[in-house]
Amino acid sequence: MTKEIRRIITEYGRLSVDITALPVDADLYQAGMTSHASIDVMLALEDHFDVEFPDGMLTRSAFESITAIEAALLKLRAEAAVR
Repeated sequence: MTKEIRRIITEYGRLSVDITALPVDADLYQAGMTSHASIDVMLALEDHFDVEFPDGMLTRSAFESITAIEAALLKLRAEAAVR
C-alpha cells in the first residue's frame, strides 16, 4: 500500500522534493504539498483504492504523511468490511 500511496503522491502531490527520499512519517505539507494538491491526492486515492473519504476525515492531519494516509485508508477498508 505504501508504494501505491507514494506513486499517487508523486503524480498528484506536486512536492518540491523527491517522494522516495522522504520517510513515511515526513510532513508532506513541509515537503511542498499545497492544500489544493492534497485534494488531488485524495481524489486519486479514492479512485485507486475504491473508497470515499467522509467529511470527518477531510482534515490536514489525515493527509500530512504517508503514514497518516495509510492509516486513513486502512480505517476506511475496515469500516467497509463491517458493512
